[in-house]
Amino acid sequence: MGMDNRRSKIGNGFVIFLLLLLGAFMAFPLYYTLIQSLKPSEELFQFPPRLYVIRPTTEHYSELFQLMSNMWVPFSRYLFNTLLVTLTGTVLHIIFAGMAAYPLAKHDFPGRDGLFAIILLGLMFVGQVTFLPSFIIIAKLNMLNTYWAYICPCIGSSLGLFLIKQFIEQIPDALIEAARIDGTKEWRVYFQIVMPNIKPAILTVFIFQFVNIWNGLSKEMVYDEQLKVVKVALEQVSASNAYARMGSGMAGSVLLMIPPIVVFILMQRNVVETMTFAGMKD
Repeated sequence: MGMDNRRSKIGNGFVIFLLLLLGAFMAFPLYYTLIQSLKPSEELFQFPPRLYVIRPTTEHYSELFQLMSNMWVPFSRYLFNTLLVTLTGTVLHIIFAGMAAYPLAKHDFPGRDGLFAIILLGLMFVGQVTFLPSFIIIAKLNMLNTYWAYICPCIGSSLGLFLIKQFIEQIPDALIEAARIDGTKEWRVYFQIVMPNIKPAILTVFIFQFVNIWNGLSKEMVYDEQLKVVKVALEQVSASNAYARMGSGMAGSVLLMIPPIVVFILMQRNVVETMTFAGMKD
């Protein structure tokens, strides 16, 4: 018994060590970006680079704000575009993913499993693979250089649909059947019974989609400066004389990371709950 406990403690310690190592590996890029943004120019271009800052400064942030203020489109416009596109795309994705997940989870129809398998295949493809088909579709719909060029590709996501479907499957069938027997219309069953019971899943999908859209907005479909987003504007600033403005580019990267991190911190409890349910089956 004592030997088993000892082995169990060693195993748990090894798992904890691996998790800490993985966490440090994932956090290192964030730490490095923050440190680089706080280094003065003489430290920034030192070789070999240090993993710490001796004399921290905010000069690169000041330079970034100065560069942004000199652009002919105000920074507030870029920020408005980003929030509009991100929130609209996220909300529309949740609406459509939920409406698609409900019949897949609670209705039996021919080809349901095959359709869901096709949807899951979408998890195998990265954005670079689907960019060209998305561009062609947007161009054919005459949506290039509009907000919809940003929003439409963000509406569909296999991951969001999968998470919501798995959560809906945990709702007892008896609860839904009782509502139908009482004469409740199907749309009311969905909005009044299903939706309130899948709030953790909805909030989790909101986080994932918000971060995905915020970080993944592309500049190829929109060329009107008035419609561009913060990410594209910061890329333009740091791309001009990129070597001399490396510190400003790092400062911009730090600022871009703040909103997704804040959203995740505020809703992280729902992520854990949803991931737990996603792996469960009755």
